[in-house]
Amino acid sequence: MKCPRCESTLYRKNGRRNGKQNYLCKNCGKQFIEPAFPRSLEGELLPNSNGHTKVSMIETTEVPLVKDLPEEKITETSLGSFSLTLAEELLQTILSPNWLESAAFTKLLLKIQQSNEIKSKLETGICLLLLDAENLKLDVNSELFLASVCKYPLQVKIAFANWRNPSIGKQDIELYNRGYQLVHVPGGKDSADAKMIALGACVLRSYPTVKEILVCSGDGILNHLCNQLQNQGLIVHWVRRQGQNLQIENRNTGKLTHYSLPMATEVPSFEEVVDKIQDLIKTEQESINARLNSLVAVATLFQERCDINIKNNPTQAESDKIIPVLDNSLTESLHQEKKEAFAKVPNGKALDKLLLKIIQDIQTKSPKTKLSVPKLGSELQKITGESPNSIIKKLKLGSSFTKYLESSPTFTLKASGKEYEVTLVLCK
Repeated sequence: MKCPRCESTLYRKNGRRNGKQNYLCKNCGKQFIEPAFPRSLEGELLPNSNGHTKVSMIETTEVPLVKDLPEEKITETSLGSFSLTLAEELLQTILSPNWLESAAFTKLLLKIQQSNEIKSKLETGICLLLLDAENLKLDVNSELFLASVCKYPLQVKIAFANWRNPSIGKQDIELYNRGYQLVHVPGGKDSADAKMIALGACVLRSYPTVKEILVCSGDGILNHLCNQLQNQGLIVHWVRRQGQNLQIENRNTGKLTHYSLPMATEVPSFEEVVDKIQDLIKTEQESINARLNSLVAVATLFQERCDINIKNNPTQAESDKIIPVLDNSLTESLHQEKKEAFAKVPNGKALDKLLLKIIQDIQTKSPKTKLSVPKLGSELQKITGESPNSIIKKLKLGSSFTKYLESSPTFTLKASGKEYEVTLVLCK
């Protein structure tokens, strides 16, 4: 007989219980009763989990134990089915219309987007702009151009100035509305520059994701700040104003970029201007060649049509009509620029005759039209190809066209508002 707890054979009698002998284990101190089964069957019994009740070996062979089952069977029947059921329930819950339209789902998406944005910023980095508002003024277009020059997105903008200074005007309101952080400094020489240097030197403490900085000021003392930022491994752009242009110097590469403030566009380099001019010339040449090829093709087709008509024995009159038309067409196609013949004015009498003809033609077309001195002069210039004043001076008839009309016995001038109306003396 053994102790049911520790299976020790060291025990002693400890009185009787319900008419049965009670024993005490000397090893673990457990009390137990003499087994009711004969000793011959004791080896064929197995203790139950409570340590007291015993089950026969025959019964145990009929009870399947989990530990005796194959591991694959456990996974497929228990864990696999449980995981599949749980996944189906989760998918049904997540994909249900009520969940997709709920506030909890919207809040979850917002948190995911925020975490992605933070992760993206930490990976890509940002650009920071430091502006001495007392030294340089940036409008919206200039700021957008500076942002386009930078490699990283412009996220932080800080402006320094004595905002109580009347010369600043309402610049603080404008910059604040554009997202600038305004730093106030007391009045004094280089006060804004000193604050920019103090804050810029330790900018990585406040903005650890900064990779690129725009230092906007023309004061030479900020050269120290640019050097310090470069030593910290940042990309530094020094922005200064030169007349009507902004000069952006990349301190890391030495590249200079210029921006025209009046035209609100980048000023290209000399090489870029030459390349653009060459492109324009090439494009124009290609266009001219294309038009000439079209004219040649049309002329060739026209010549073929004339040859066909001639082979069909046209009359002499038709041939006389075809040949001049062909010659004229080819002449006009080849000579695109034909000089216009202008009338020559050798003396004052010829000028008066020409002016009389112009006045009569205008009165014939529109009798009620008032002929002013500028209109008469423009009509004269269309016919002669010269301005009226140059004609008067060349013929030595006076100092100007208006004074010549005043002194002429053929014409008279009548004030009509700010201009003079020209009429003929004979018409009076």
